[in-house]
This record gives sequence, structure tokens and C-alpha cells, in this order.
Amino acid sequence: RVWEKSCWLSSLRLEQEESIMGISRDSKHKRRLTGGKQPLFRMKRKFELGRQPAMTKIGPKLVRPVRVRGGNIKIRGLRLETGNYSWGSETVTRKTRILGVVYNASNNELVRTNTLVKGCIVQIDATPFKAWHLQHYGIELGKKKVGDDEAESAKRSKHVLAKVAGRAKNHTLDKTLEEEFLSGRLYARVSSRPGQSGRCDGYVLEGKELEFYKRALQKKKKSGK
Repeated sequence: RVWEKSCWLSSLRLEQEESIMGISRDSKHKRRLTGGKQPLFRMKRKFELGRQPAMTKIGPKLVRPVRVRGGNIKIRGLRLETGNYSWGSETVTRKTRILGVVYNASNNELVRTNTLVKGCIVQIDATPFKAWHLQHYGIELGKKKVGDDEAESAKRSKHVLAKVAGRAKNHTLDKTLEEEFLSGRLYARVSSRPGQSGRCDGYVLEGKELEFYKRALQKKKKSGK
């Protein structure tokens, strides 16, 4: 009878849990490493709860505050269109537009729907970085024919021009990245969490990492996915 009563109680608990289905992050429902089931000795706890994914899209900024455990606030990004992106080799960061999601290692559906998540590869507008490069080195990126910028040099003093020329003297730019500037779009990786912080910041891809993702995109295009 004791055994029957315990079975009845566990079935009642399961019914209650099924009637109030929520997103849970617990591991009590999982089997042991050996394959055995773990006994249900308690119901769900508040600290084990999960929430609906933000599924942040590209569009005019729309964020919502969410009250979380401990009275803290998370900023749920529902729509974002700009972010701060860092150009690591030049140690410069600029705010720029996000043009689209091109690659996601976890799910192709997130690429199709242009969903912004941490770790996804996006295309960003190269204009702010072009402007900085022209100001800092006196070289305009994204031009097939390099000409003398007489109008630009006329505005600057001899001291500034000498300083800019000194910077440009030993400066070299990655060829793969230079090709990206011709198209006016750069590949970047999102390093923030849009659904948690309400921001979509990241860094510009360059060097071996850029080559890797370009190969992955070529492979994806060939397979037709």
C-alpha cells in the first residue's frame, strides 16, 4: 500500500507539472550516466526556470527590460540595426549598420530569418572604417584606382600631412580584408548577447578567421543550403 501511495503521488506530481508546463533548465529529468532514471523527489524550482528566446531581428531598435532573479534587469533586444564593431589589428571601434546575417554554425534557420545571436557572422557597413582609414593614413579604401586627393591635402597643414605620411609608410593591410572594402561590406562576428544585453556588438573578421569563414560560406553556397 505504501508503494501504491508513492506511485500515486509521483503520478499526481507529473500531472501537475504537465498542467503548468514551463521552460525549465534543470537536469533532474535526465537519466544518469549509466542509463538509469533519477527519482522525482521534488517539483520544479524558481531558480531552474528558463524563458522564451528573444529571437532578435534586424530592424529599428526595440528593447524591453525584464526583471530577473535578485531584482536585476536584463535588456531583451527584440529588434536591432546598429552595433559597435572593433577592428582589432587597428585598435579602432566604430558604430555601424548591420546589413544581414550570413552564417550561423548552430542553425541555418537563424540565417534565413536574419536572427541575431552571439557567435553569428554578420555583414556590416564598411563606411565608418573607410572614413577612419582615410583620416588616419590618408589612403581611401575601396577604390580600384588610387589617385591624389588634392582637395583633402589642401585642407590639412604640412605637419599633419607629414604625420599621416609617416603612419602610412610602414602600414600594410590584409589582402583578403582589402577585397572586402571594395564591396563596401565587412564580415564581423557578434560577441555580445542581444537577448540579454540589448546590444549587438562584435569585431571585424580578419586574417585566418576571415579565411575560415569565407571557405565555410563558399562550401555552403556550393551545397545549395
